[in-house]
Amino acid sequence: MNIVLTGASSGIGFEAALEFTLQTENKVVCIARSADKLRKLLEIAKGINPDCTLLPVEFDIINDDYAALVPFLKERLGTVDILINNAGALINKPFLELSAEDLNQMFQSNVTGHFNMIQNLLPLMHNGSHIVNIGSMGGFQGSVKFPGLAAYSSSKGALHTLTECLAFELADTGIKINCLALGSAQTEMLEQAFPGYQSPVMAFEMGKYVADFARTGHKFFNGKIIPVAVTTP
Repeated sequence: MNIVLTGASSGIGFEAALEFTLQTENKVVCIARSADKLRKLLEIAKGINPDCTLLPVEFDIINDDYAALVPFLKERLGTVDILINNAGALINKPFLELSAEDLNQMFQSNVTGHFNMIQNLLPLMHNGSHIVNIGSMGGFQGSVKFPGLAAYSSSKGALHTLTECLAFELADTGIKINCLALGSAQTEMLEQAFPGYQSPVMAFEMGKYVADFARTGHKFFNGKIIPVAVTTP
């Protein structure tokens, strides 16, 4: 399978990338802004499976030039079977202290970047391709909400709605799109949101779940926002 994964340099994205590289036939393009962390990912992946194909790409999904990225992907992959939009950011700040710039940053990181990836990579996708957006329980309708996360949770809610809309727009293409509204997993972002909290779910466990869903979830779901949580948070 040909897989493109954003936010691959840490946390759940890092672990999902390693899960994909266990299968030698997979080609995994790992996108992130940190070249150093991507090199570390490649080193670990090759240590686990020396025959794996992991292509690290230093790229900012908000600001960098897709006119360079897309031809690279077409040359190296041909087509894209799986796109996982995992990149994201979090601001933990009381509502009255939030600025318009904070809100814009959250929507740029958690919505616009994924919008850019989907729009630019669609020409490389085909009937049977699967887009997986990584949302959050914070943006899931009816879920428990937490102080300080208004901007973050609002942006994730927007990503959930984008997922539902695109499922209808892409229905005739055979390309499926779903969103995993993740609960807590032990990552740097969780520590930022809930300092000191220990999640019962490790990053590698959630990464494996995301990879497994990306491989098979489109056979059962389309346009769905799927809550993935056993605790609150």
